[in-house]
Amino acid sequence: MSARSTQTLRTAILRSVSRSFYLSIRFLPIQLREPIALAYLLARATDSVADTQGISVPVRIETLKMLSDGIQGKASRDVVVDLIAAFVPLQEKTSERQLLESLPDCLGWLNQIEQADRNDIRGVLEKITHGQLLDLQRFHNPQEIRALGTAADLDEYTYLVAGCVGEFWTRLCFRHVRNFARLSEDEMLALGKRYGMALQLINVLRDAGSDLRAGRCYFPEYELNSAHLTGSQILSEPERFQPIYRAWLEKAKAGLECGMQYSRAIENRRVRTATVLPALIGARTLSLLANAGAAALQCTIKVPRHEVRAMILSLAITLASRKSIDASWKRANQKDSASIACI
Repeated sequence: MSARSTQTLRTAILRSVSRSFYLSIRFLPIQLREPIALAYLLARATDSVADTQGISVPVRIETLKMLSDGIQGKASRDVVVDLIAAFVPLQEKTSERQLLESLPDCLGWLNQIEQADRNDIRGVLEKITHGQLLDLQRFHNPQEIRALGTAADLDEYTYLVAGCVGEFWTRLCFRHVRNFARLSEDEMLALGKRYGMALQLINVLRDAGSDLRAGRCYFPEYELNSAHLTGSQILSEPERFQPIYRAWLEKAKAGLECGMQYSRAIENRRVRTATVLPALIGARTLSLLANAGAAALQCTIKVPRHEVRAMILSLAITLASRKSIDASWKRANQKDSASIACI
């Protein structure tokens, strides 16, 4: 396959596995697109392995460990390909099948990337796969709803699968983008970490109902006990759960505020555009979840496509000026009676 064909395939897979991330990455300068896109595809591949139904949890755990070794350069591509062969036909979505089939290309791509970027990709993937393994070990029985023990456990989870990505993004930007930010690297690393954690917490809040039906409760058992609730009672008594849910909504919003602070500090407008878009989509998602109340547990809520397109258009027209992103942030946080996109 030619280099152009390979690049086209990678772009198609990236677009098919994530609508919002693909929209963000298009804004990035060319020197950032490659390492960030590759890290994302590898993370989605490990996620597909971890989530594959029809294969036992012990086998998924061992396969995920071996895939992690392949990413770290400790196992050959051939070994990885042989191990995941059984996972490919079990993917419900064509995009996920293509993603797993492209793993040999992704691992080869990783070996060709400059060493500093390769080291950062391996570092962030090591954390992500650790978080995925913890998930499999904690929630190994879908017939039994288990809750995380404490708020610290939820913080650990959101850091491992997303907070570390904020740090990864920051390191890459300081290395590749001249005069990247007004704030110091340490300050941006701290803000990026909280921003990433908030985005993952929004995923937890958005997917709470489906996770509970699959035996996963990310809300701390300590808080449930204080409300005289168990994980298995949340779906049947959603109103009693609302104070806990709303408290985590507020925590997610505070994390997104860190994301806005992070974005405002970025000097490069293209990078600022790519960085702020998830915060705007996240803020709108939180508004829809708050508006839905207990009904949010019965379906998956997403920001309508026309709203996302409007955000992108506004960012493009204004070149993501700080004034315009603040105005977009205010609109995204408005509580209204807009129809809920429920899938």
